Amino acid sequence: MNQEAPLLPGFPLDQTFFGFKPEDRISLHENIFNLIWHGEGRWDWDTIYNMPLFLRKFYIKQINMILETKEAANEKRRDQQEKMKRRNITKSPR
Repeated sequence: MNQEAPLLPGFPLDQTFFGFKPEDRISLHENIFNLIWHGEGRWDWDTIYNMPLFLRKFYIKQINMILETKEAANEKRRDQQEKMKRRNITKSPR
């Protein structure tokens, strides 16, 4: 005996409530991975997965700012090293 609701033509039964679309799940898990990786063991998967969305976005924004600052400092250091090399090459006796 079949006790399921009948499927009526013209009534799409797509997901109409809250939840992730399949294409959004990849982004969710990338964010979770990045927070765990860059958090250097400060969080576990369950904590981040159950974290409110506004907090997760806040921490991602903070980590991005830290990484950008580190990259800018590394670039500045590389430029200074290149300038020093150029100065040493031009000052070296032949």
